[in-house]
Amino acid sequence: MFESAELDQKISKEEFARREPEIRTRLLQAQQRIQKAGLPVLILLAGVEGADRSGVVKRLNEWLDPRYLRTHAFWDETDEERQRPYYWRFWRCLPARGETAIMFGSWYTRPIIDRVFDHMDDNTFELSLQTIKTHEQMLADDNHIIIKLWFHLSSNQQQERLAEKKRAGKSPTASLFKKFAKHYVNFLNVSERALRSTDTASNPWHIIEAGNRRFRDLTAAEIIAHRLETALEKPRPAGVVSTLPTPAKNLLMGVDLSQSLPADSYVELLKKYQKKLAKQVWQAKDQARDIVLLFEGWDAAGKGGAIRRITQSIDARLYKVIPVAAPSDEEKAHHYLWRFWRHIPRNGYITIYDRSWYGRVLVERVEGFARADEWQRAYQEMNHFEQQLTQAGTVLLKFWLHISPEEQLKRFKEREVIPWKKHKITEEDWRNREKWSAYELAVHDMISKTSTQSAPWTLIAGNNKSFGRIQVLQTVTDTLDRTLGD
Repeated sequence: MFESAELDQKISKEEFARREPEIRTRLLQAQQRIQKAGLPVLILLAGVEGADRSGVVKRLNEWLDPRYLRTHAFWDETDEERQRPYYWRFWRCLPARGETAIMFGSWYTRPIIDRVFDHMDDNTFELSLQTIKTHEQMLADDNHIIIKLWFHLSSNQQQERLAEKKRAGKSPTASLFKKFAKHYVNFLNVSERALRSTDTASNPWHIIEAGNRRFRDLTAAEIIAHRLETALEKPRPAGVVSTLPTPAKNLLMGVDLSQSLPADSYVELLKKYQKKLAKQVWQAKDQARDIVLLFEGWDAAGKGGAIRRITQSIDARLYKVIPVAAPSDEEKAHHYLWRFWRHIPRNGYITIYDRSWYGRVLVERVEGFARADEWQRAYQEMNHFEQQLTQAGTVLLKFWLHISPEEQLKRFKEREVIPWKKHKITEEDWRNREKWSAYELAVHDMISKTSTQSAPWTLIAGNNKSFGRIQVLQTVTDTLDRTLGD
């Protein structure tokens, strides 16, 4: 693949001065159109050590409109980043619609380096490349324009750059540069494998010969301008929509809603499981295991009550509850998973989602807020998201709180007359109730398509509030027993 890079390509100062105004104009015009079209742009800079990617970053910051441009350098991982799943640091930096983000280093950096220095075995490396492809395709499906630039140097050119650094005096990256130069052949072999595996029609790689800095910068700018111009002319695909079959038997029909718990048993069990959970969360803190709990369910099914019985027994310093409502303008400007990635806890802490990313296949599906192709591909996207969490060691528990339509009606009427509950009932709740059958079908599809071995759904029988709360607590403590050990 690297053979395609034409080495020793040079551009004189005079030619650069002649061509620079034209390419700057093209870039700015394309960027302005991208901003108006509301398309997010990701420019990934990778390559051989010594190719001076920082020089490319400086040039692009000079040529592009800084109002819609952000640069993110992924070098050393911070403690905050190391204590979360690998992709968390990248999700935080994804551009809003209409903006451009330059990533100096990216999700390719760690897998390539780890494989070069044998910190990652071959199978794990292959899995990481498949994760990258899935991640990039998910962004492309959401209309992200991903421009991947690889800056190439021959071994001799790299040695010349290393000599330049030595003559200029030792820099903070000199030792890293020297370390990679010693492994040039292996680095190139591993990198070529990564590029070939992730070079796709929607997210191709562009290899640029970086021996001459003027040639490098003009070539990079021309590729970026061409990709932006092409994306602007390309119609946005509506996506392939398939018809989901109506299930013969809805999964929710298997939940026994007649189950209940006497008041005295409830008090005893509540005390037992809360005491146990109080100890377990500190055990998880000591083991640096983060916990994510998410609650979905019918309106008035008891999500808030179940969450309160959990938080009553947990030190307030260890958890945060994220109530999920309609997305804000800032959240709408990003991929729908962006706002959930932001709240993933660091090691040893807990995040509780009161409603979650599953809104895409529930309310957004039923109410028409998402196109059919968007919510249909979301099942796999959410499975991919959760897989990244569990592979990073996150304890993930998903609850659906189920009640009957009759029980919901009873609770709605109670909310209308009890003063401290009136704020819980809205006209939207009554409208949603009229679409019970549509939501029931959506819930069935959600559970059947996203209940995986590493992240299964737990269906809670919630007609009796006491029974439902204890079932939630027992599930959490039993899972932590298996996960944390004695």
